[in-house]
Amino acid sequence: MQDALTPKQVARAILVSESSVKRWCDQGIIPTHYTAGGHRRIPLNGFLEFLRNSKRELTNPEVLGLPATSGRTTRVVERAARQLLKALLHGDEVQCRQIALDLYLAEHSISKICDEVFRVAFEEIGALWECGTAEIYQERRSCEISLRVLHELNKLLPNPPSDAPRAIGAVAEGDQYRLGTTMAELVLRDAKWNATSLGSNLPFATLATSIRDERPRLFWLSCSHIHDISAFLAGYSELYEEFSLEVAFVVGGRAITEEVRQQMKFAAYCDNMQHLEGFAQSLRRVIDEKTFPG
Repeated sequence: MQDALTPKQVARAILVSESSVKRWCDQGIIPTHYTAGGHRRIPLNGFLEFLRNSKRELTNPEVLGLPATSGRTTRVVERAARQLLKALLHGDEVQCRQIALDLYLAEHSISKICDEVFRVAFEEIGALWECGTAEIYQERRSCEISLRVLHELNKLLPNPPSDAPRAIGAVAEGDQYRLGTTMAELVLRDAKWNATSLGSNLPFATLATSIRDERPRLFWLSCSHIHDISAFLAGYSELYEEFSLEVAFVVGGRAITEEVRQQMKFAAYCDNMQHLEGFAQSLRRVIDEKTFPG
């Protein structure tokens, strides 16, 4: 995929005149950068946002370096989950990428794609592994493929506004599972937050340093595995007590059982990405009202 497009490429991709595209660029309808020589360059993520908002059809996606059928398939979410499951089990990364891109172009939210397609597919892979129908390597390979697809989807999202509040998040020490924190970053960026995932297997001491350095308004912790519950709760409690007055703590993940949750304090517990999106949108409104009181 190309990161920057010319008006001619965009015109060919959606079958309109090049002069129309240039006019939209100059009117600010399509996000545009200008080279030192005054030539228009259109970021791919800005163009895709224009497509989603304008309802125009991507007629020739191959012009943009996208798969030839991109944007031509209106995927029903339930069917997409089944298709993704099959593609993941067969290691078909091209098909996985196609499914995610089609859903995004069909205006499905990132949170819905994560919850109702990727999460459903992985729950089924887990069930197949437990009954001996799927192999461990298939589950691991599915994770790696999904991470690459989600990172590519991340590049397609429009950049957050310059005044977007900061959010950071991670996976605690002893937990290598990165899908949850990667999805959280995507969902928050889609909700117009300046969000960054710090990765997995991070000690609470370095998470504390990251909060001091980055000064986020929201901190998320994705928990898929807890090696030592007592140590985890102690480290989390110390982090929360130090920063909770300035930072909204959000936790989630299958390792946060009811027993563990009762011993934790947080601004929000989110058991799926749509809950995270809803909380982030509500918090953003509160922040905006305090910053720009009406």
